[in-house]
Amino acid sequence: MTPGTLLLARPFLGDPNFERTVVLLCRHDPDDGAFGLVLNRLTELSLPDVLPAYSGPALPLGVGGPVQHNTLHYLHRLGELPDAIRLSAPDVPPDDAVYWGGDYEVLLEWLTLGRATANDVRLYVGYSGWSGGQLEQEIAAETWVVRPDGAEKVFTFEPQELWRGVLLEMGGRYRVLANYPIDPSLN
Repeated sequence: MTPGTLLLARPFLGDPNFERTVVLLCRHDPDDGAFGLVLNRLTELSLPDVLPAYSGPALPLGVGGPVQHNTLHYLHRLGELPDAIRLSAPDVPPDDAVYWGGDYEVLLEWLTLGRATANDVRLYVGYSGWSGGQLEQEIAAETWVVRPDGAEKVFTFEPQELWRGVLLEMGGRYRVLANYPIDPSLN
């Protein structure tokens, strides 16, 4: 799997950390493991809540996953941000591409000066991680629906619509999953 792949939790997963989540894979190595960010879980916090000295716009914070909630991660469409890692497929134009990380101080400066806006950046506390081979086992067990080259979806859908929207776009059998009830016993 390549960075930029979306992992969509199957609706019957049963793990509250990942129920109906969409994870963007940022790094993957079969031996060392994988790192990703949950894209569709928001907190009640914004950037000034965790960085009181920050004076830019109050960007909301998402929950990137259940690991290390004392870390801040970001996705953006700022290809010129120093040290940013491109997650989008090579055929995606630079202005539409999604990037992970980069120079944190420069990002905060650009946000404060208005060079970057809430439309360009998504912020997350914590991350999702897998040990070597673990993600491959979960995919083989059909825990995740894999959507290659889907990084741009983070800016296409509102977080609360992302899981269902991507499954509907994938069509076919995935449309059924998109409409799967949260509690099937209530049908």
